[in-house]
Amino acid sequence: MTRRIGRHYWLAVSLVAPLSFASPAHSQLTQPGTAPARGPDLPREVREGADPQANVPIVPDSEFNAALPPLSGDINAPLESMSTMRDGQLAPATIPTPQTAPPLTQPATSQPLTTGDTIAPVAPEDPQLAQPLTPLGSFDSTPLQTAADVKGDRAPDIRYDMEVKGLAELNLDDEFRSLSALRDGKGKASNATQVSARAREDEALAVRLMKSLGYYDATAISTLQRPGQGEDQGGDEAGRLKVVLTATPGRLYRLSSITVNAQPTTPSDLIRSNLPLKVGDPIEAARIQGAEANVSLVLPQRGYPFVKVGERDILLEDQGPEPVGAYTLPVDTGPRSSFGQLTTTGDAVFDLDHLNIFPRFQQGQLYDSRLTDDLRNALVATGLFNGVGVEPKRTGRMNPDGTEAIDLQVTQTKGPARTLSGEAGYSTGQGVRAQASFTHRNLFPPEGALIASVIAGTQEQGLSGTFRRSNAGRRDRTFQVIASASHQNYDAFDAFIGTVAFRWSYDSTPIWQKKFTYAFGGELTGTNESVYDFKVGERRRGTYGIAAIPGQAIFDQSDDLLNPTRGYRLKLNLSPETSVRGAVRPYARTMIEGTFYYPLNTSLVIAGRARAGAIFGIERDDLAPSRRYYGGGGGSVRGYGFQRLGPFDPQGNPVGGRSLNEFALEARYRFGNFGIVPFVDAGNSYDSTFPTGKDLRFGAGIGGRFYTNFGPLRVDVATPLNPRPGDGKVALYISIGQAF
Repeated sequence: MTRRIGRHYWLAVSLVAPLSFASPAHSQLTQPGTAPARGPDLPREVREGADPQANVPIVPDSEFNAALPPLSGDINAPLESMSTMRDGQLAPATIPTPQTAPPLTQPATSQPLTTGDTIAPVAPEDPQLAQPLTPLGSFDSTPLQTAADVKGDRAPDIRYDMEVKGLAELNLDDEFRSLSALRDGKGKASNATQVSARAREDEALAVRLMKSLGYYDATAISTLQRPGQGEDQGGDEAGRLKVVLTATPGRLYRLSSITVNAQPTTPSDLIRSNLPLKVGDPIEAARIQGAEANVSLVLPQRGYPFVKVGERDILLEDQGPEPVGAYTLPVDTGPRSSFGQLTTTGDAVFDLDHLNIFPRFQQGQLYDSRLTDDLRNALVATGLFNGVGVEPKRTGRMNPDGTEAIDLQVTQTKGPARTLSGEAGYSTGQGVRAQASFTHRNLFPPEGALIASVIAGTQEQGLSGTFRRSNAGRRDRTFQVIASASHQNYDAFDAFIGTVAFRWSYDSTPIWQKKFTYAFGGELTGTNESVYDFKVGERRRGTYGIAAIPGQAIFDQSDDLLNPTRGYRLKLNLSPETSVRGAVRPYARTMIEGTFYYPLNTSLVIAGRARAGAIFGIERDDLAPSRRYYGGGGGSVRGYGFQRLGPFDPQGNPVGGRSLNEFALEARYRFGNFGIVPFVDAGNSYDSTFPTGKDLRFGAGIGGRFYTNFGPLRVDVATPLNPRPGDGKVALYISIGQAF
């Protein structure tokens, strides 16, 4: 017996050969008791001694046909009057006398019927049947009440237990329980009929699950069992039903052949090599659907953007020693294609000149759907679209290599260009700090943004304005001009700072994280700061002029920009600077940092960081205090106040240093949208040019995380393990994002 299963359903269908029926050309009715005639014209059955009464006609065909009323050729003619009806009763009818038929003989159990006998009139109907129906509105629609209803009580629910046999061996038990109607009922039902209905649903579910693994002869049956008589049951256990579902998978069907019907491809085995099926594989739904999905995925990456995987055909055969299925898959590959031009439609945000900055492919390059998706993601990352689509379109233009040039149509839907954002945090030593920003991302098209920011805090206040040109002449390259003014009042210094800077950068975005990014620019800063003068033994204010050419390079092998769980990052900062305070003093600030992320399992990640900095070519006291290195705080060594690690002046205030080292280790355990992070930090800053590694200060604590779609919200509580006089016992840090 063969069966066929299709693409969109996995059901075994039995095809039964139709039965053949033979009909005689004509038949005759014979009257019992009539002697058969003898002669050569008699039927063979009569001649050979069959029952002589079986084939004697009661009424010959000719007489029967003559008694039929004539048919009119006019289909619109009126019907004949029923002249045989009189007074609502049938008129007596006579049976015509046969002309050639032998006399009728009746069985002994009935009276003989003679010519001219009449049929008795029909008995009168029951008078009740002639009465009109009762009007619908007069029916009493009050529901039938039970004893519980009379008392005002709710009828008790039926309780039941469930047992499943035969699915655990196929590793289907968990999936069955997650979809089970009986399990969904939580062991309660209104009546036994409802329990039976759920059991029938679960029978069908069990069969579907087994067939999805290739067991196409699978069956399942459920039985309802009541507690045994005489069992000692009380309380809630009394009267509980037990539903036992027994699943029988039968034999496993395997692929006997694999046939792909498609046009020729380049290379010739492109489809078959990307259809991961082989003869002997179980005819498993997930395996076959996954293989077909792989064809739909890979071919557009290899030059076939219009591929269509057709409806599979699997012919099952169960008559051999092993049940098998012959698999056939039609595939319409469409033309082999290469990239053509960009076209655009819709509410345009960008013109074609700016759109052509985003593609990472060249015209004539073999089509690859991954590059099409990359173009779409880059446009989404601009944040200027409500919706954007990139769709390949056939052109009919043929290239010399035989491929068809395919244009990409970009459908644009303009979105809001203005954004208002804010963030706030708190840390010991830094106090409360809140920042709000207004951004118009396309005030100077294309992608010329104006950003205005304000900082309000207990120890820092400031204003800044930024002009930013995104994708400036090249995708992901950003140009910025920044002007800012701020007041910073900390234990280390009290400074009024004004800055004008420009910056070129090649950046990662939350949608497109890059392995290598860089930034460079120029900066002019004027600052007036309080500084402790060790020569005179008191704090004084000083004015500094600083010119810098900062640069940064980042090598990123982590898996996420905001919340990494595996990989590592390396970052190098180098800033040649000149400080002017009575004399020109050139120097260089450097910082190197490495972080790593190692997942122990899906819930626990070990994260670590090491950082070291050095300032060359200048004495510490000739540096503006705001340009020195400090340790301590939420982004440094937790457990110590902000900028509290390093050398101190005689008044007990930090004065900073020319070098720094820091180490941190975290265990990030996540459960759902929440997490717990125990951590240990260490580090210090030093007056020397290079960090010595001596006198390390340690802090430890625990943090909580609340994970959102824009990054984790962090709350850390830490304490110093080897505190100095004046260090607090507990430090609190609240911010957005991981510590590193």
